[in-house]
Amino acid sequence: MPESSIKNWAVDDRPREKLLLKGYHALSNAELIAILINNGTKDKSAVDVSKSLLNAVDNDLQKLGKLSVKEILKLKVKGIGEAKAIAITAALELGLRRDVAAKKLNIVIHSRDVAAYLRAQFQYKQHEIFAVVYLNRANKIKHSEIVSEGGITGTVADPRIILKKALENDATSIILCHNHPSGSLKPSRADEELTKKINEAAAFFDIKVLDHIIVSEDGYYSFADEGLL
Repeated sequence: MPESSIKNWAVDDRPREKLLLKGYHALSNAELIAILINNGTKDKSAVDVSKSLLNAVDNDLQKLGKLSVKEILKLKVKGIGEAKAIAITAALELGLRRDVAAKKLNIVIHSRDVAAYLRAQFQYKQHEIFAVVYLNRANKIKHSEIVSEGGITGTVADPRIILKKALENDATSIILCHNHPSGSLKPSRADEELTKKINEAAAFFDIKVLDHIIVSEDGYYSFADEGLL
């Protein structure tokens, strides 16, 4: 058994025992991942394997959280096989869902509130997603869903589909949202033209476009806040 084996460490330095004794705040990212993968290799402890994995993604948990199981395996980190990659992606997905649940809204009051909710869902996606939030007269959210998904550089949203769903959900107002995988928050000319097109079409049905929000890892951009609606 190599000296680096967790079993040879002091009890309060082993990840699981350390968590029980000191709480999860006392653990490093590598130690938390080590608990997930359970064991290391013949030559490396689970913590050492976890450190190798983190080094492969520049110690960036956001970058790790974007990777699929296949993409983690492509990193070729010794000691990380399919089962461990699945455990890691599942844990990170739970973290994202927890964040979404914490920011879930029932009533929209400020753009920053709905932006936080939408950003939690879409900021880490590696392809562009266009979603719509449907609201009633009291600005209570009746429904929200992704209406189209595209590639890395863009997606196309059909105003007819958006308005059809608005009518089906008896919505009196809608909030448009899409992400920018590039990280840039600046709306493109296509973004501006699509917003104008949907806004004009919605007006014929007395449906108001309250906002169009662009989200990325760097924050959000609100058309309404910028006076573009």
